[in-house]
Amino acid sequence: MSKTDLKPSNSGRGELAEVLLTYRGILIHVGLFSGVIAILMLAPTIYMLQVYDRVLASGNETTLWMLTLIVLMIYAFIGALEWIRSLLVWRLSVGFDEKLAPRVFDAAFDANLKTGKGNAARPLEDLQQLRQFITGQWLLALFDAPWSPVYIVVMFYFHPALGYFALGSSLLLLASGWLNERISRNHLKNAGEMMIASSRSADANLRNAEVIAGMGMLANLRHRWAVQHQSYVREQSVAYVRMATLLGFNKALRLVMQSLGLGLCAWLVLEQEMTPGMMIAGSVLMSRALSPIDQIIGASRSWTNVKEAHRRLSQLLDAFPPQDKGMAFPQPTGEVIVEQLTVTSPDRAQVLLQNISFKLTPGESLVIVGPSGAGKSTLGRCLVNALEPLRGKVRLDNVPLDQWQPETLGRYLGYLPQDVQLFSGSVAENIARFDTLDEAKVIAAAQMAGVHELILQLPDGYQTQLGDNGMGLSGGQRQRVGLARALYGNPCLIILDEPNSNLDDLGEAMLAQAIFRMKQARITLVLITHKPNVARQADKMLILKAGNRVDFGPLAEVMARTQKLAMSARAAAETP
Repeated sequence: MSKTDLKPSNSGRGELAEVLLTYRGILIHVGLFSGVIAILMLAPTIYMLQVYDRVLASGNETTLWMLTLIVLMIYAFIGALEWIRSLLVWRLSVGFDEKLAPRVFDAAFDANLKTGKGNAARPLEDLQQLRQFITGQWLLALFDAPWSPVYIVVMFYFHPALGYFALGSSLLLLASGWLNERISRNHLKNAGEMMIASSRSADANLRNAEVIAGMGMLANLRHRWAVQHQSYVREQSVAYVRMATLLGFNKALRLVMQSLGLGLCAWLVLEQEMTPGMMIAGSVLMSRALSPIDQIIGASRSWTNVKEAHRRLSQLLDAFPPQDKGMAFPQPTGEVIVEQLTVTSPDRAQVLLQNISFKLTPGESLVIVGPSGAGKSTLGRCLVNALEPLRGKVRLDNVPLDQWQPETLGRYLGYLPQDVQLFSGSVAENIARFDTLDEAKVIAAAQMAGVHELILQLPDGYQTQLGDNGMGLSGGQRQRVGLARALYGNPCLIILDEPNSNLDDLGEAMLAQAIFRMKQARITLVLITHKPNVARQADKMLILKAGNRVDFGPLAEVMARTQKLAMSARAAAETP
């Protein structure tokens, strides 16, 4: 099965369960405290029973004071146990988050990197929802619910009729709650999926606000989003109406059962089969027995959302298991070997690269050319281990990239993608790749990229704060800062994908000087470009077309062969 086929699996669910099992001691203690609290909650009932049947009958004030003192001590003990139980649940929640958050973050990153689909932040939102469930009253109600039979047993002790009535009421409420969850489950699930799609669409559209404003696309995109949003609202409305109907019925049913229970107790008192104290105590016990069930039913909507969050996390963790950390090999010299590299789209429907092979010695520069869709950027992503090939290997100093420790490998690579992405933070932090800031290295990288003077002209120089995606800089400025980031730390291999797509004449001149400095520094360089003024500085050329290697070799030889083929094709076309 492909890692990108998000299907349920026991291993994903097992990973979540294993984390919870590491805290089984806390869960056991929470359960024990819940049991003790449930038993101690019989104290108010016993207190009322004794006051009505003994104190009022005997008129003994000493007994009243002693009973009151005892019950107050029990209440204090209950409060202490509730406090400890809440702290245990919070500790469980924090530990659950600490163990899973980094793992979920990595899995979400892998999913976004390898599929390019989905909302990268959604798994973290799902984890937060699970954490809130753990700390919510819903979980405590689950621990309290198994003790409802204890109260029912006590009511059987008061009178069998009262016990059977409480038992029947509990079963009726449980059946109503099951029906509530059953009829709303699919609608809530569909509404959740539609909400995710609607949010994703809105986020993608609003992120490109300048294009929308510039070409008057707001109304069209708003209508497209509104269709998705309205579908979500309709589906949610159906689920809400059904749930509200049953929740209202459940609330009325519980009130009816409590009142009928009190009426039954009164009738039994009139028949002299119960004491007045038992009547009051039985009414309180009825409320205590039904309360956890009522809380669980009231939270049925949250339960549906929690199940969906758990399902999505299970699928994600199963599809993207923890990666092998690899090894920290010695600093490479920059030799690149590409062996029979074959890459497909995530769904395997399209071959992006087919059996690509070539070799670069340390310090050599390669220019990759070809028409749009030839696979140039795909090859660049493979060279920095950002894309997993179907077959073949990319080796750095004869070591396959997938055997390197990612953090170690990253220090030896520089990458300027076609779509330059800068992050929220200072210019210096972006150049330093958000590692521990080494000002000397930052300035050296900026000078090598020819962007040092430009940065000094910014409002706060290297400390100028950028917004998301480098907001605050022009496209050309982002590209030049991105080049400095690629050069940070003197990497041995640098891949530049259309590095001059947003540059003016001055920027292109600075880029040409930067490429000359890289060649002098014996840095292995791969250039993906359409512009000949950059291509002329390369040692070798690789021509791609439709994912296949058309030609490869020294730049002058490949260009000569290409010109010869073009002339032959032109002559053939002109021949009558």
